[in-house]
Amino acid sequence: MKVILLTVGKTNEINFINSISDYQKRLNFYIPFELIELPELRNTKSLSEEQQKQREGEMLLQAIDAADDVVLLDDKGSEYTSMQFSAFMQRKMAGGSKRLVFVVGGPYGFSPAVYSRANGKISLSRMTFSHQMVRLIFVEQLYRAMTILRGEPYHHE
Repeated sequence: MKVILLTVGKTNEINFINSISDYQKRLNFYIPFELIELPELRNTKSLSEEQQKQREGEMLLQAIDAADDVVLLDDKGSEYTSMQFSAFMQRKMAGGSKRLVFVVGGPYGFSPAVYSRANGKISLSRMTFSHQMVRLIFVEQLYRAMTILRGEPYHHE
């Protein structure tokens, strides 16, 4: 199974870029992983929040295959400890999907169409993080989950 982190907009802070890249390299030892960054919408000042969510949603849905298992990173999603997330990943890997796609939306969240397409939602925290931080936190937690599943000493209880 391949894991994809699908995002709207690019990471432009060099420290985040370097850290995310480091975890991407580590992750590929355990599981095929890809970060897909869709372009941000242009001229958003003339768009309402709902119009912006709809257009971003259209872009996201175009990047998702019909057979993909889609999990939104959403503040209304289920919260997991690192151990619980590793068990979640183990179930997903055993489930037979070719691609597991985790999605980070734009600044206003997801359109109703994206919510309808999703197979689940996960919240990384009740706190709000920048989209760049969410990417780093997610790839670190995915790496942590893989090391937990292998019984490696990265995670301590």
